[in-house]
Amino acid sequence: MDRTPLTLLHVDEHVVVVAKPSGLAVHRGWSNDGVPLLQRLRDQLGRYVYPVHRIDRAASGAVLFALDAEAASFLGKALMAVSFRKEYLALVRGRMEGRGIVDHAIPRSPEAPERIDAQTEVAALATSPVERCTLVWARPITGRLHQIRRHLKHLSHPILGDVRYGDGKMNRQVKASCGLERMALHAHRLRFPHPLGH
Repeated sequence: MDRTPLTLLHVDEHVVVVAKPSGLAVHRGWSNDGVPLLQRLRDQLGRYVYPVHRIDRAASGAVLFALDAEAASFLGKALMAVSFRKEYLALVRGRMEGRGIVDHAIPRSPEAPERIDAQTEVAALATSPVERCTLVWARPITGRLHQIRRHLKHLSHPILGDVRYGDGKMNRQVKASCGLERMALHAHRLRFPHPLGH
């Protein structure tokens, strides 16, 4: 078991924001192996924590936990409100330009063909002519499984290192040239109403 302490980005009496490493599941489910983020955080803090949201195992970045049941209930309701914002950075294949909203229905789950509405705001931040890739800011407006990954693939700009929705040839090229061993998706910023109105 990895005993490296997790990086805590914010801690107060009601919430904790932790920097999740790539490759670590937020909680047990599907066929996860190893100790998930939830258990590692509980062990590190020596107390029960309540997950408010999750990010993909292959992604890295900020994940919010509540430290009591009341805060968890408040934040669970806030998660569906406009005031709760999750912002990501992704490195994608090709030259992407501009800013806009991707409004493209995606399957509810990998096993279910039924499509549900999904919207993601995206903006190109910078391009690299050498590696033919673009740094992209993304904000999911809805919260669907693999939404950002699916929407960027829909735009023909899959995330580098994404083994499910990405470009295998490009993934191998950036792994060889840049040493990229993971999916280039990072939960960059969280904005949420605090349970005490802070």
